Amino acid sequence: MSQNGHDGHKGQTGATAAPGAGAEQQLRRSLGFRDLVVYGLLFIAPMAPVGVFGTLDAKSHGAVALVYIVATVAMAFTAFSYAQMVRVVPQAGSVFAYARAGLGNGAGFIAGWMAMLDYVLIPAVAYLFSGIAMEALVPEVSRWVWTAIAVVVTTLLNLWGVRTAARVGFLVLAMEIVVLIVFVVAAIVVLARDGAARDWLSPLSGDGTQGAFALSAVVGAVSVAVLSYLGFDAIATFAEEVTGGSAKVARALLFCLALAGVLFVAQTYLVALLEPVSSAQLAAEPERQGSAFYDAVDTSVGTWLHDLVAVSKAIGAAFAALAGQAAAGRLLFAMGRDRRLPKVLSRTDAGVPRVALLVSAVITMAAAVWAARRDDGLDHLVSVVDVGALTAFTLLHASVVGWFAVRRGAGAVSWWRHLLVPVLGAAITIAVIVEASGAAQVVGAIWLAVGLVVLAVQWRGRRETDPAGV
Repeated sequence: MSQNGHDGHKGQTGATAAPGAGAEQQLRRSLGFRDLVVYGLLFIAPMAPVGVFGTLDAKSHGAVALVYIVATVAMAFTAFSYAQMVRVVPQAGSVFAYARAGLGNGAGFIAGWMAMLDYVLIPAVAYLFSGIAMEALVPEVSRWVWTAIAVVVTTLLNLWGVRTAARVGFLVLAMEIVVLIVFVVAAIVVLARDGAARDWLSPLSGDGTQGAFALSAVVGAVSVAVLSYLGFDAIATFAEEVTGGSAKVARALLFCLALAGVLFVAQTYLVALLEPVSSAQLAAEPERQGSAFYDAVDTSVGTWLHDLVAVSKAIGAAFAALAGQAAAGRLLFAMGRDRRLPKVLSRTDAGVPRVALLVSAVITMAAAVWAARRDDGLDHLVSVVDVGALTAFTLLHASVVGWFAVRRGAGAVSWWRHLLVPVLGAAITIAVIVEASGAAQVVGAIWLAVGLVVLAVQWRGRRETDPAGV
């Protein structure tokens, strides 16, 4: 990225960095490359495929490892677009700041508004996962109590400061990686001793129980698998708290996605070889899909590994929510600083956006506890977060084209980095939105409509006093 291009951005959008910024609106720079990767992997969770393995195996006709290879490549387009924009807009707010720079203030607000569905409610889903896992281990205590405890503990860590939360998060992530390594070693030992339950190439080519290999089945499963990666983009929300410049954020984004892809492919390949139930059986009996990963581990390795993975998921889910809550707080902070949300959200204390974090925690607590007290709560939560994130990703890709091809002029355009990659990325995210459930599409459309109404009210209120700020 040329220095002239970076300075040009400051000249055009300097007011967006921190309009009227005082010391109380500045975030403290204390994060390094490792901290960024920790936050990204915590949000994603190294063993994210555990819960969706059965669904993906059934949908892909057994080619579940191939699904994650394709999904990693698909999400790489989004990661690359993030890496392009974070270099020219090194601000908190992530896609809100990028779309505002590349497409204008109105599009920026809509991008941030849609991302709120992801950043505020995905932590609620993670907290609920933690509560469910803890209830299974200690059934005498209701899941909603465990869920509330997880919210309180992680919120206190976030209020303490991003550096402290990153240190604790690193320990939790290390635990999750150790559990994953134990699983990999145990699986390899069992495969070497007893052989594979399926053909060795079946995780890449299908198990043949639902007919010949079908590319359409793999593509259909990818629309579900990409949801495992939601959250890696949270790294970009810490752009104002990184030491060493925005290039470090870009590298962390790409590294985190690549590492997650390797972990996902490895574990799904191994568990598919251990899976005694065919993909056709899983497709015919969908009630078995949710526990398919655990069932395969139970049958081939033993209950001890099942319990170890469950404990790891309980703790890991809570800290995935910690990373998500931190990202949500930065998004609310950035939108409050730009007066797109109440200005009080932009207040900081010792470089920590505590007001925004508390607001995010309250919303998350309400959603998570509500869902924990309902049998269908998890389904309701999951159905509303995906479309918001994918819509924000689509606007991110558009902002790359808008910034480099329109605002900076043709001379600054790299046809593949600034046109081909974002256009293909947008095509992928739109395709996944189309494949989403009807309920998710309806909720996403309603949330978008509400955002447009809010934007119209703001525009009407500003057009007399600050037409350029609309």
